[in-house]
Amino acid sequence: MARELTEDQLKDAPRTSAASPGENPGRIAIPTRTSSERSRARQRATSELSSDDAPALEDVIDLDDDGEEARFLRTERRVPVRRTTIARKTVSKLKLACVLAVIVVALGGMTYALKDYATHSWRFRIASTDNVTLTGVNNASRTQVMEVAGADVTRNIFSVSLDERRQKLEQIPWVESATVMRVLPNRLAVEIRERVPVAFAQVGSRVNLIDANGVVMGMPANKQTKYSFPIIRGITDTEPLSSRAAAMRIYNRMAKDLDSGGPNAEYTKQVSEVDLGDPEDVKVTTTPPREGRVGGPGMASQDGGTLLIHLGNADFLPRYKLYVDHIGEWRKQFPNLQSVDLRYEGQIVVNPDAARPVPAPRLIEAAAPVAEAKPVKAAVVTKKANAHRGGAEARRKTRRHVKKA
Repeated sequence: MARELTEDQLKDAPRTSAASPGENPGRIAIPTRTSSERSRARQRATSELSSDDAPALEDVIDLDDDGEEARFLRTERRVPVRRTTIARKTVSKLKLACVLAVIVVALGGMTYALKDYATHSWRFRIASTDNVTLTGVNNASRTQVMEVAGADVTRNIFSVSLDERRQKLEQIPWVESATVMRVLPNRLAVEIRERVPVAFAQVGSRVNLIDANGVVMGMPANKQTKYSFPIIRGITDTEPLSSRAAAMRIYNRMAKDLDSGGPNAEYTKQVSEVDLGDPEDVKVTTTPPREGRVGGPGMASQDGGTLLIHLGNADFLPRYKLYVDHIGEWRKQFPNLQSVDLRYEGQIVVNPDAARPVPAPRLIEAAAPVAEAKPVKAAVVTKKANAHRGGAEARRKTRRHVKKA
């Protein structure tokens, strides 16, 4: 630090004998004083000067204001360097990235170790078929289901493809859907939902069960299971599933209509065969009901024989009720009654199939042989508004229309 000296004091100040490199050789080395000492010296110099020496004040040298002198002076304290905000944020981000990278590497290592243990440890190996649990198998072949479900025996449970196993199980005809689950540590749980049959179907020379979607299932593996369904004809083994499904939709609609007549009118129980060969003309083979009165419904008769009925493709219940109410009259008028056609509005055609030599249905046991009976012409019976009243008047009208035919 610099101090102030008068001109006389400057003359008496000693000069340095040799200048250090880079310094001005004529410069005076002035000892450093504190600020308090400089203040006291300035005050003494001012008090010693008289009024006559006032112009000499201009010659006072203030070394503190000398720019060249300042570079020879050291600072009293260090000034800290202020760091910028951008650098601090960058360092924080780098630290966070390093921490995350360490965590990811650690988790990846743990995952790999667990996967390797799970896929190679003997604890997760399916030892035998006893480790495969089957539920819901009643009519399907249990052996066939176990062949598919037990194909993964001796394999690691985590190497089993559940979707592939489910798809193979659903290819079994009786299996509608399947669920395959892993049960740790080494078990498989297979849940089967079987198809529900609605009828028998004669496909080729074999009779099998068929469901509402047209899937032919075969006979049930459980021999104690018994079904009582009509036999559906008109389905071939070369038909695709879509064609069989369309035919079964017609059958389902007919069966639903026939069973909707009331709690005691389950007419499908009277049907033994259904011919779906012509979608526009559904033909059913049935045993006529026994009547307690003329035109009244009753139980199936054992001596009336079977009858082929043309129901068309709509109004199944009203047409079948017409058959049930008048079958007694028709059998009295036509002893060789084999079939009736109920498709036409306002009239009934009796024996429409007798004009062409077609073989009788398989279940018509009481029908007279064609060779023993004379050819029967198709008779047309016109329906009147009072056809349900019965009585002698209705029978006379029926005979009159038959004679005209």
